[in-house]
Amino acid sequence: MFSVAAAKDAGVSPRRLRSRDLDRPFRGVRSRFGSAAADDVDAHLRAVLAYAATMPEAQFFSHVTAAVLWGLPLPQVVLRAAMPDVAVLGPGRTPRGGSVRGHRLVHASTRVCRHPRWGVQVLAPASTWATLGAVLPDVRDLVAAGDAVVRTPMFRGDPSALATIDDLAASISGGRRIGMERLRLALPLVRERSASRPETWCRLALIDGGLPEPDLNWNLVVGGRVVACLDLAYPRQRVAIEYEGGHHAVDPRQWARDIERHEALAAAGWVVIRVTKEHLFREAEGVVARVRRALAR
Repeated sequence: MFSVAAAKDAGVSPRRLRSRDLDRPFRGVRSRFGSAAADDVDAHLRAVLAYAATMPEAQFFSHVTAAVLWGLPLPQVVLRAAMPDVAVLGPGRTPRGGSVRGHRLVHASTRVCRHPRWGVQVLAPASTWATLGAVLPDVRDLVAAGDAVVRTPMFRGDPSALATIDDLAASISGGRRIGMERLRLALPLVRERSASRPETWCRLALIDGGLPEPDLNWNLVVGGRVVACLDLAYPRQRVAIEYEGGHHAVDPRQWARDIERHEALAAAGWVVIRVTKEHLFREAEGVVARVRRALAR
C-alpha cells in the first residue's frame, strides 16, 4: 500500500497509477495484493494500513481498529464489515469520510502512541480497552479484551503484558464515558492469566453458575515434570476444563497430542471436562452442570 504522491516522487508514471491491477481503497492511495484477505481481521488491517498511507498527523486509530492492531479478541459480528476507526483529540475536528468512522476523544486519560509493529499512531492499549465500552455490549467480551491487555507471559516466546490492571482502572477514572457501567462491571473480573476469549467466557460462565473461580493456565507437575498446562483447573478436586478449538479436530498431530495429554491427566487422577465452541457459546449451562458434577464426585 502506498500514497499516490509517494509513488510519483519515486518516478512512477500517472498511467501506471491508473492501472487496473491497483486498488483504490482511499483517495490518493493505491494497493495491490496477490491474494484475497484471509479473514475479517486481515481485511480490516489492509484497510487500516491503506488509510495510514495518507493519514493526517493529528489523527490516530481508535476503538475496534486499535483493538485489532493490538491483537485484542473481538466477537466476529463487530469485525465484519467494520470501517477503520479514526480519531482526533479534542478540540480537533472529527474525521469525516464515507470509508472511516470518525471520533473526537476528550477524556483526560486518553493516551496515544506509535504502534511498535505497524508504525501507525494508535490509542495506547489501556485507552483502547476503555473505548471498547462503547462498542461491546456484552460485559464478557470487555473482560476478554481486558484479559488480553494485561496477560502476563506464560509460555516461551510470550510478549510482555500490554498494560496493567491499574492502567485499565486509570483509563476509566475521572470522567464520563460511553459504556462506563459495563467497563466498571468488567474491571474487577479481569485476570492476568487468561490466554483466550473462550477461556475468559468459560471462567465467567462457571462463576455465574455459582461455582468457585478456577485457577487459570495451571501447571500440573508430576514427578518434577510439567505434564500439562491446564486451561482452567480446580487442583484440590483434580478437575480440569480444557477448551478444544476447531484446529484440535482437523490437525492430526494436535489430535494425537490431545489423546496423549488426556491419558496422562487420567493417569494422574484428574477428571477432564472438554469444552467446544458449541458447548460454550450455545449451551454454557450444560458446561456448568458437567463441572459441578465432577466437583461433587
